[in-house]
Formats: sequence, C-alpha cells, structure tokens
Amino acid sequence: MRENRPKSRLLALGSAGALVTASLIAGVVSAPAAGAAGRPGQDRAAKGAEIAAARAAKAGVDWRDCPADWGLAKPIQCGWVSVPVDYTHPDGKQIKLAVDRVGSTGTPAERQGALVYNPGGPGGSGLRFPTRVTGKKPVWANVAKAYDFVGFDPRGVGHSAPISCADPQEFVRAPKADPVPDTEADKLAQRKLAREYADGCLDRTGRAMLQQMTTPNTARDLDVIRAALGERKLNYLGVSYGTYLGAVYGTLFPGHLRRMIVDSVTNPAQDNIWYQANLDQDVAFESRWKDWEDWVAANDAAFHLGTTRAAVQDKWLQLRATAKKSPIGGVVGPAELISFFQGAPYYDSSWVPVATVFGKYVAGDTQALVDAVAPDMSDTAGNIASENSNAVYTAVECTDAKWPTSWRRWDRDNTRLNQDYPFMTWANAWMNLPCATWPVKQQNPVDVTTHKGLPRVLIVQSTRDAATPYAGAVELHKRLAGSRLITEKDAGSHGVTSLENPCVNQRVDAYLIDGTLDGSDVTCAPHATPKP
Repeated sequence: MRENRPKSRLLALGSAGALVTASLIAGVVSAPAAGAAGRPGQDRAAKGAEIAAARAAKAGVDWRDCPADWGLAKPIQCGWVSVPVDYTHPDGKQIKLAVDRVGSTGTPAERQGALVYNPGGPGGSGLRFPTRVTGKKPVWANVAKAYDFVGFDPRGVGHSAPISCADPQEFVRAPKADPVPDTEADKLAQRKLAREYADGCLDRTGRAMLQQMTTPNTARDLDVIRAALGERKLNYLGVSYGTYLGAVYGTLFPGHLRRMIVDSVTNPAQDNIWYQANLDQDVAFESRWKDWEDWVAANDAAFHLGTTRAAVQDKWLQLRATAKKSPIGGVVGPAELISFFQGAPYYDSSWVPVATVFGKYVAGDTQALVDAVAPDMSDTAGNIASENSNAVYTAVECTDAKWPTSWRRWDRDNTRLNQDYPFMTWANAWMNLPCATWPVKQQNPVDVTTHKGLPRVLIVQSTRDAATPYAGAVELHKRLAGSRLITEKDAGSHGVTSLENPCVNQRVDAYLIDGTLDGSDVTCAPHATPKP
C-alpha cells in the first residue's frame, strides 16, 4: 500500500581515458560503490552508474525559473538531469529527471551543500520539498540555513518520463467494486482486473522502461543527481518508501553519503520486500484505525459520532453498508470510502478533516461526503497524476522482488488476515495483486547492510505507524552499524520529522547541522494530539 493513495484506484562519455579525466570533476566520487559488486549485471550497472555520474558532474544542472504550470514560484528553480534507462547500457537511451531547489538561507560560511529529499511512494514527487523553505515552515528553519533544499521526480514520476498503466479517467472513475469480496465470483472479477492492469503497464509503458523501474535504479539516479549538483557526497532525507531508497543507496554507494536521515522506515529485510510488507501493513492499519476511533469518541462533543470506539465503529459499518447497497451520490461506494478514510490512520493531520466529514454525513449532510470523497472527473491533470503515481508504485514494487504467483496463497493469507484486521486487508490485496502476473522479470531485493565508508545514520520512527510498522526501524537499525534510533513513543503519524516535537526536531537539527548524534538511542514523548 502506498501513501497518498489515489481517491479511486543523453551523451556518450567515450574512452576509458576520458572517464578517468571526468571522474576528477567536482561532484564525482570516483571510488567504486562498495555494495554494488556481486553478479555480472550488478557490476555492469555499477560501472554504468559511475559513467553516468561523471557525465552529469560535467554537465551540471541548468537552473531556470520553474515552468508556470508546475506551481513552484521563485526563488525555487528547476532543471533536468539525464540518466540512462538501463545502467548496464549507460550510452543507450536516456531520460530526463526533473529536479528543483531553493538556496540555503544562511551565510556562505553556514552553507553545507544540498539536502536531497524523497517523500516515498514509490511514486511520490519530491518537487514540493523546497516549499518547506519558501513557506517558512518553522521546524526546518535552522536546517535551511545550512542546506539548499533539493527535490526531484524519480524515474517514471510526474515530469520525469512519466509511465502509465491505465487510462487516467477510467482509473479514477467511481464507484468501483467493493474491495471486500462476498463470493468467489467477486474474487474472480478482482483477479481479472489485476491481470488487466498488469498487462496495461506493459502496453502503455513498454518493456524496456518497465523492466528498469526498480529501487536500485532509482538509487543510481540519486547518485547521478548528487554528481550533477556538484556534491562530492550526498545529504539525504527519505520518508516512508524513501527510507528504503536511502537504505539501498547506502548499500550501493556507502562512500558517497555524508549524512542520511530516514523517517518512518520500510523494513528492508529481503523476505519482507514487498509481499510481506503489505500484509504487515494490514495489521498496523487496524491498530491505528482504532486509535483514531478512540480519539473521535473522546471528542464526541465536536463530531457526535459516539462516546466509545464501538459506537464509532458501528457508525462506520453503517456508512459502509449504505454505500455498498447504493453508492452515495451515485459515486461513493465502499472502495471510495476506504480511499478517503485511510487518511486518518496514515496522518494525524487527517484526523480532524476525516472526522468532520464523517460527522456531517451522520448529521444529514450527504453532499459534504460526496464532495470530499468522489473523484473530480473534470480535473484531468490531477487524474493523470493519480494514475501515474499508482503506476509507478505498482511498477517498482512488482519489479523489485519476486511475488507469489499462486492465487491460493494470496487468498489464504488475506482471508485469514481479514478476520481480525478488516479495515484495509482486501483493498491492499487487490492493489498489489498485479504483481502476481507481472509481465517483466522480477528482481531479487538488495541485501541492505553496512559497507565500509557508510556514515552514521539517523533513524526516526513512531511506534504506532500504520504504513511502516515500527519493526522496520528496528530491523534497519540492526543492519546499519553506528546508526541511532529516535523513537516517538505512543504516536503513529506517518512522517515524524516535519511534526512539531522538540525532542525530535532538536536532534534532527543537531545531526544535519553539526553531525552529532546521541550516545545511545532516544525515546521521545509523542507530539501533540490533534484538537477538533
């Protein structure tokens, strides 16, 4: 399951001698990536990444005002970085990755380089990252003095050679079938849709690009961006899936990292990527859904949805049953409700908006629910973005790892989970089922581990995170020697570093600005609970 889920469903370098010369350019770290060696294909990809980085360091980034329709106003600047589609053929077809930046706000003496960001997904765009500076978000004020804030659209995303798996208007059209099956016929229908979606990825994206939509390739792209920025070593902030991208980057390019913060951590264990990860989410989402229901019940004076969790749950089940019997407003069925209500377990910032819409519906305001939940079919650009984001999510997760192909196993695992964790289980299963019939070769996940040169990494995680359960942070902490783990106890919002919690914020500042970490792991009290 990805965060921010949709409402519905290049130049040849030349001789080896030229490479030696190019690798002396500022921004290129010429030492080979310590974690890259292994199979011949990995060796070729590592060499290809080295060639591409040297080329990018020489070209740099031609920074200009951002295109008007990107919604990124001055002083944010935009540019492009060219990367090969296939790193084993670095002189083959190239694509351009969109990047943007805003300069550091401090003195020249305070500046420490660029901080590059990935928000997760897979399929999330990082281009809004510089707005944390232009929008003057307080928790980033100190770090902004030291770093340029740099965002990018990963390969296949947004403005970076976007891929597609379905017609965008049809992808968002509502209502869709109830994700919870009542009969075997319901399951067969969903299996057919999943197979058609997988085939659509191949038809609309093409085999050459689809085969290269992997986390290791995105990590190689990240190193090319580093070189294009003129940075000898990367400073990186990754959230959610961005933590896995960072972990893979640190494994492939340990000597190319200066500082790295990973926030809300994907469990990087090879047997967790990605089938088990999605099953684990189902359990965690149920727990966080109950946290939200408890909060709603405690604030019954504002929302009038019941004074106990059981009462709130009963109203949820009533709403779901009503939408199943007859889609609300003709467009809001159970699938659309799940897409909207899952925002509450994801982010504390959604607690009030979701509860407000729910309360209005129960009070008789049906239109408020329709306005909040139903897709806007007139928003062509938004629908294209939603479909593209889902396509990248599917392409990366399905290609990154080998998924079960036996429907019997999918059916068994999800039927069992749904008995105790019904909120997200079947919706999550259908979203990922295209991976069971994926039309291109699936890879073996990278063995994330510490290699020589890897700096000490800061890991930040809340204990009740639904999208990336706490065990993932513990696992990554074990794998990265010298890392430190900051635990936000009894909290569950996905993405901790942008929330106001001085215990966390001060340590993030200390690490990025001074390179300092606590002598041991730290447990912080939770950030403030939302107020109605």
